[in-house]
This record gives sequence, structure tokens and C-alpha cells, in this order.
Amino acid sequence: MKNSIAFVVMLVFNFGFSQKKFDQNDAKKFQNTINSEYADAKTSPLMEKDLKSFKTLDFYPISGKYFVVAKFEKAQNEKVFEMKTTGTRTPKYIKYGTLYFTLDGVALKLNVYRSIELSKTEAYKDHLFLPFSDLTSGKESYIGGRYIDLKIPKGNTIAVDFNQAYNPYCAYNHKYSCPLVPLENDLNVEIKAGVKNFH
Repeated sequence: MKNSIAFVVMLVFNFGFSQKKFDQNDAKKFQNTINSEYADAKTSPLMEKDLKSFKTLDFYPISGKYFVVAKFEKAQNEKVFEMKTTGTRTPKYIKYGTLYFTLDGVALKLNVYRSIELSKTEAYKDHLFLPFSDLTSGKESYIGGRYIDLKIPKGNTIAVDFNQAYNPYCAYNHKYSCPLVPLENDLNVEIKAGVKNFH
């Protein structure tokens, strides 16, 4: 049962982005929230031995460089697919759109996805899932990539704050089943923002 709800539990950090300007306090709030969730035995994905000594996750320094306002292009005629996970679970997703943005002058794009199951709930009807990996993956950040929670935008732009990128629960505990980052969302740049590797 725990495996099937792992991803739902992970979404406690969804603040959404309505603003188009970087606010360092949003990233600080994210860090405080995730730390308090991980420190609490009721909500923490940490293994018991790690929970006992847990003080804080390791974060990259907060930087406005990693807050981008991306052009959002909604996908057309996409089919529902089963996203591969670290376990046997294959949750159904649909590609909802593509984000276009630049970092250090490099043009980049990432696909965003919508969970079929979560989209049926009131709390997550507007939720978009942004999994990505980059050149820090397997070095400074988790080898399996990281996630960002977004909300469906009203217009054709969407703010993405990589300072709020977090690890899947699998980075902390092998009992969880987590979606794998699709190959098309592997960035050929370093994203030195958000949560770093654990240990």
C-alpha cells in the first residue's frame, strides 16, 4: 500500500507559482517545509536510523539564476501512458505540455506531465509533474533526477523555480516506488539548485 501512495505523499511541497518574479522567501519556505516534513516520523520518508540523526537536507545555495519564466506550449492529441517507476507500479500519466526557457544563454526544454489519478482529486486537479535530470545527477544531486511541482498556467508562460527541486522518496528509502525521469527530460547542463544528494 505504501508504494502505491508514495508519490501522492510526496506532493506536500506544492506551493504553485503565480508570481513571475523571483522571491527568495518562497525558496526558504520550501526548505523549511520539506525539512519539517522529513523531521516528523509521521510524514518522513527517511529510514529509522537516518531519522534519528536528521537535522536538515543539503541544499544548493538559493539563486535567482535558477528561477525561470518558461514559455508554455500545451500538448495536443497526446495519449495516456504508463510511466516507469523504480518498482512494479506503473501509474498513468499524460504529457500535458512543453516548457521552453534559457539558462546561461542555453536554450532548453522540458516536458510536464499530469497524473491521471491525481487529476481526479480536488487538491491536485491543477497539478503538473516536472521530473528532470541534469549533469549534477549522480554527482552532487540524486542519480535518479529530481522533481518540481507546478500548477496548470492560465496563460502561455509558467514560472519554474529550480530552487524548489526535490528528490524522489527513493533517494532516502528503497521501499518506495517512484516515477523515473523520462529520457527527454535529461538536461545537458548543470542545475545547481534545490535539494542535493542525501549522505
